[in-house]
Amino acid sequence: MQLGSPVTPSLESCQSLVLNADYRPLSYFPLSLWPWQDSIKAVFMDRVDIVSVYDRQVHSPTVSLQLPSVVALKNYVPPAQHPAFTRFNVFLRDHFCCQYCGSPNELTFDHLIPRSRGGRTTWANVVTACSPCNLAKAGSLEDECGMHPRLRPRRPTVSDLQKNGRAFPPNHLHESWHDFLYWDSELEP
Repeated sequence: MQLGSPVTPSLESCQSLVLNADYRPLSYFPLSLWPWQDSIKAVFMDRVDIVSVYDRQVHSPTVSLQLPSVVALKNYVPPAQHPAFTRFNVFLRDHFCCQYCGSPNELTFDHLIPRSRGGRTTWANVVTACSPCNLAKAGSLEDECGMHPRLRPRRPTVSDLQKNGRAFPPNHLHESWHDFLYWDSELEP
């Protein structure tokens, strides 16, 4: 390779950012990305429009096509009304911080009303906790041990999780994606 020549991206690194028909990402966290093969298939099935491309082509015996870096669905997919109750979404709701001490390390989750006392695993009863705080609280109620969460747990909206997810961008954002991420963020006055 000569000095100063452009580096050709590997096929594995050529994921496509997937936008809904309104040109917003299908999801922010995890970011809606497709491998290049899925993007090419969607192009040929006429399910997406190519919005931006990589400086890389793929070839078949009869066709050459630049790899899409951003695609937009032709049909709008309504967002889910309520996010799934998962460990990851609990952590995202709570900004990946222990709700007792603020630590981002050794995260697990804690039941405000312990399961041993009839507490259920629901949005309103589960918070993110670090292992030391979870062990310290053990089977106690928050008033018994004096440990109160920083924020009262509640079921988040999809919008809440998308907003929180913007604070945790993926390690790699292709330059062609920047115009489509965060454009619906509220602007500072």
